[in-house]
Amino acid sequence: MAIPQHTIDQILDRTDIVELINQRVKLKKSGRTYSGCCPFHQEKTPSFHVYRDKAYYHCFGCQANGNAIKFLMEIDNRPFIDVIKDLAQHAGIELPKDNFSAKSATYKRQAVPAKATPAKVAKNTAQPSAQAINPNQPNNAQTNSQGNQQSHPQGEDQHSPQAFDSYPEDQYSDFQDSSFQDQAFDQFSAEGFFYPDDVHFGMPEAAQEASLYDLLENVASYYQQQLKHAPHAQNYFQNRGLSQETQDNWRLGYAPSDWQHLEHAFPQDIDGLKLIGLVRESDQGKQFDLLRDRVIFPIRDSKGRVVGFGGRALNDEIKPKYINSPDSEVFHKNQLLYGLYEGRKAKAEKWLMVEGYMDVIALHQSGIHGAVATLGTASNAEHLNMLFRQNHSLTLAFDGDNAGQKAAWRTLEIALPLLEDGRQLHFFILPDQHDPDSLIQAIGQEAFLEKLEQAPLLSDFLYAQLTQRFDITSPEGKGQVMGELRQLSQQLPNGSYKYLLSQSFKDRLGFGRRDHQASSNDLNLSFGGIDHSQLLLVLLLHFPKLYSEFETLRALLPEQSLIKHFLDTLDQIEEQLPQDVEACRMFVLGACSHLHPQLLPLLNKIQLSQLGMDHPEDIHQHAEDLHHRLQVDFLRKKLKQPASIKEIHNLKQQLNDAYKRLSSSEIRVAL
Repeated sequence: MAIPQHTIDQILDRTDIVELINQRVKLKKSGRTYSGCCPFHQEKTPSFHVYRDKAYYHCFGCQANGNAIKFLMEIDNRPFIDVIKDLAQHAGIELPKDNFSAKSATYKRQAVPAKATPAKVAKNTAQPSAQAINPNQPNNAQTNSQGNQQSHPQGEDQHSPQAFDSYPEDQYSDFQDSSFQDQAFDQFSAEGFFYPDDVHFGMPEAAQEASLYDLLENVASYYQQQLKHAPHAQNYFQNRGLSQETQDNWRLGYAPSDWQHLEHAFPQDIDGLKLIGLVRESDQGKQFDLLRDRVIFPIRDSKGRVVGFGGRALNDEIKPKYINSPDSEVFHKNQLLYGLYEGRKAKAEKWLMVEGYMDVIALHQSGIHGAVATLGTASNAEHLNMLFRQNHSLTLAFDGDNAGQKAAWRTLEIALPLLEDGRQLHFFILPDQHDPDSLIQAIGQEAFLEKLEQAPLLSDFLYAQLTQRFDITSPEGKGQVMGELRQLSQQLPNGSYKYLLSQSFKDRLGFGRRDHQASSNDLNLSFGGIDHSQLLLVLLLHFPKLYSEFETLRALLPEQSLIKHFLDTLDQIEEQLPQDVEACRMFVLGACSHLHPQLLPLLNKIQLSQLGMDHPEDIHQHAEDLHHRLQVDFLRKKLKQPASIKEIHNLKQQLNDAYKRLSSSEIRVAL
């Protein structure tokens, strides 16, 4: 049985790897991961970690790693096909029944009768599936006052009520469907059509199975060619500041105004064009093209295949301004982001979600390669998770008007359940009357990047939004803010960020013991000359909920070390820790009373009171960075006395991975 890769990907996306592995291994929440004792080798201290957001597991002891499929194959010694069948059934996904599996992504190309060689063939074409057009076929064209021809179904006058009624507006007027406007369309001239060099005119072709992906690729090439024959469409892209190189890279095109240009260009592929929604049929049985007289944006999936199209009207008075291909067997707009493939290809590091296709392209042209947009739908959890898989930090760009503010708040509510420890969300609120495309042209790339870097973190955005709603000069207003925060925090995953966010609000509102005015926004945990292990102990005494960030270090520590005893104690009491910060600190000091002779002098020596809590994301980032640095320190020490040659290999691999994570940290702890 041949299983398409997209089906395997869909199965893995729908499989909760934490839930799956937890049935075999007792897992415990540990920061952004879940940890337990590795099932593939004997160990006492957990070094086996499962990453839900990456759908991946890794053991830092024996280096076992993989996805849900590999886990079941190795732990049960089962073949791939047995495992994939079980996972598919659990995920509710139907597997192909034979080796000719991708039936849902295919269609029947129809045989066409022999045709005479056309009088004119366009030059410089390379369209393998476009077929010859019978030059003697009537086109039912009429001529307008400027001498341009117009083509309408069955020769009806476009301005007549009968013609307009043939295509009921309420059936095709939403964002994804066609909209018929009371306007003139230029007849698509014969020169615009092109013919492949290998078409054998006069020889009929038999019906055959064909791929929707191939058809979509050919349609994209066709639209690209038509742009060369449409000066008004070329002017649109030029006026928007797009270079020819950018237009070529994004394969931008133009859909002619003729109502049936695709049927003429692809006479054998009508069934396929209907399956992908580019050719529609009215209630009266008349066929028409979805996209007409629009500039075209091909939409690619994660593998770079064209799976759909977006079309923008060249006149802003035409509604809807954008029309997208409808969902099909190969196109699912809720699972795609425009620009994601291009951004990954350009190895983008920072990712920015914007609203429109032109915003994405303009930002890419300016060197901001991580810009993406949804496909005419509101952002959803799957969109955000796709971006969090690229980078733990994501920026959302919204217009500064009321609609933009509402969209920002809706996205915030969607994002809260996804904000596991270590993930960061920034909110880039644009000035009024600007989108990213217009703003970067108005102020330039350097100034735009500076504003982007200053985009507030979620904690700042949330604080600003809530304090605007209530009067925080009164106790009642402060209580209302904290009440709203508690309701929103319930949607956050349990972890240190949830705990730090609450403490941040208390400090800002004056509930904490620390003087807020004395706090520093320039968070720095370097404290030159202080031992990293000592710094870790003091940090966790102040913020015990950060323990989960350092849990993995226990497998590397000497048994009799102070830090090992301290982390072991925290591991035993972690689930009992109170949510209140002060109560949590007192609870930990009580549980560690046997370590007071070593711990209390450190509390007097290292003062963390100057650390601001305005940005809990920064505190968490520092903790993560300190973890990587300590991991490097402990691995170096352990390599000096390895237990075996195999352990040397494993330790060196772990050290290499730790160096990579440390070098990629955005906030560094000074050596």
